[in-house]
Amino acid sequence: MQYWLFKSEPSTWSWDDQMAKGDAGEEWDGVRNYQARNFMRQMEIGDRGFFYHSQTEKAVVGIVEVMALAHPDSTTDDDRWECVDIKATGPVETPVTLEMIKDDPRLAEMVLVKNSRLSVQPVTPDEWRIVCEMAGVAA
Repeated sequence: MQYWLFKSEPSTWSWDDQMAKGDAGEEWDGVRNYQARNFMRQMEIGDRGFFYHSQTEKAVVGIVEVMALAHPDSTTDDDRWECVDIKATGPVETPVTLEMIKDDPRLAEMVLVKNSRLSVQPVTPDEWRIVCEMAGVAA
């Protein structure tokens, strides 16, 4: 299993929006960055991810699961852009802020710390475990 982080501006697509989709899930569409797209191409069904609110909150607020492999993004006719489908598996007990992540030396190499603008990014198994501990959820 691989681990990921999916960033979204709450005003565009929030954790509540994701939760409302239930088991049907939703396309992680609109990504127009080649590196983020390439990460989605590496995803497998069952991979887990952090749902991260960017902009104002800047925090991990939930856990999602990849439920469909990379496929054409339905929001464009440009065949360069692909997306995966994800579904919410549950909220975190305690939101984990970017500040909390930056303050933990064990997470100094996390992509979120080094490249906070990337909307889809990998998370190592150790980072996953640490952030889950901070969030009060089982890894």
